[in-house]
Amino acid sequence: MIYEDDYVYVGHIDREGKPNYLGHIMIDLKRHTPSLADLTVEEAKAFGVIMARISKALMESENAEHIYSLVSGNSVPHLHMHIVARYPNTPKEHWGPMEVYDWQDAPMGDNDQVVELCDRIKIHLENNS
Repeated sequence: MIYEDDYVYVGHIDREGKPNYLGHIMIDLKRHTPSLADLTVEEAKAFGVIMARISKALMESENAEHIYSLVSGNSVPHLHMHIVARYPNTPKEHWGPMEVYDWQDAPMGDNDQVVELCDRIKIHLENNS
C-alpha cells in the first residue's frame, strides 16, 4: 500500500511471485463502479489528484521519463487505473504501458525491491503534499 483515502487505494502491482516491473502502480476506487463515467465528482477529484501525485512521484523519485496511464476494464468490471513508468533508455519498440515488460533490460524487481520503491513514493507524497 502506497496511499489510501476515503475514495482510493494505491499500491504497486503484484504479479503473484513473478518479478514485477518496478513502477507499475494501480489506483483502485474503493466504491465498486465499472468505469470512469460512473465516478461521482468527489471520486473524480480524488482519482485525478492522486494520479497526478503518483505520476510526479515516479518522475521525481524514480527518474521516470514518461508515465503511461490506462483503464482497461476487460477482465474485471471495477475501475482501476494502471500507472506505468517508462525509464530512460527504454528502446522505442518497448514504449507502451505493457510493452515495457517485453524489454530484456526492463527494471524488474522482487518483493523487497517493490517495497523499497513504494516506501520512496510514500516519502515523496508526504514531503510534497
